Amino acid sequence: MTGSDLPSFADFGPAQLSAAVIAVYLVVGEPFVGYVLHRRFEGRLRTDPAARRSFYRRLLVLEWGLALVTLVVWVAASDVSAAQVGLVLPQRWPGPFSWLACAALLVLVLVSTRTLRSGALAGPPPDVLRRTRPGEARHAEPPGHATLALLPRSRSERHLFALVGVTAGVCEEWLYRGFFLAVVVAVAPSLPDAVLVLVAGAAFGLAHAYQGLSGVVTTGVLGGVLAGVYLATGSLLLPVLLHAAIDLRFLLVPSSALPAAVR
Repeated sequence: MTGSDLPSFADFGPAQLSAAVIAVYLVVGEPFVGYVLHRRFEGRLRTDPAARRSFYRRLLVLEWGLALVTLVVWVAASDVSAAQVGLVLPQRWPGPFSWLACAALLVLVLVSTRTLRSGALAGPPPDVLRRTRPGEARHAEPPGHATLALLPRSRSERHLFALVGVTAGVCEEWLYRGFFLAVVVAVAPSLPDAVLVLVAGAAFGLAHAYQGLSGVVTTGVLGGVLAGVYLATGSLLLPVLLHAAIDLRFLLVPSSALPAAVR
């Protein structure tokens, strides 16, 4: 798949405005909403033992809800085929660059998982009370530990987290690779694939602003690699599988290896 294979904006017909609004939300609104929700979650985590399960359920509703809305918009754009948004089986094998990028990504995932399992991060983070900004929890963790706070501890949390991991693989790939890139190319059809990869990576990184600068960069690189795989294969299937596997790897990390202060 190349940028020229994706739909033009005129093809969206009556769905043009809705598609554009959702695309803008993914870039501008989602970072803000995610930041506020995660900081509030951290505030509840200190006093509510059911905070993680509640937050996981909220994520499931929000992600599947937004994915459903975008599917409706796509269906309304009757001239945009399933192939143009990646809802087909792979049309070709990735090229050498895509394979190298995937291999590097998997190595990084294995190394990070091993680091977590070793308990290297199990020491309690500094519990600093500081002045917060609007929407931020009073006891918000530093960005790195805010990410660790999301990881499951109990059996029931792990069951829900497994659903969240699969949901992220399916919904986020559809939203940020299939749907979002279709809208970007529809608005700017002359963009080369390299720019599309950068745009997809930047949008995905910003959506994880709650993780701090390092989290934005890491997830941005991940989003770019997955966008490259999508464009190379013409299908969302391989990006979905890679994304879900990356998120589900956290199930391999025992609760004893995680920071005690965010349990």
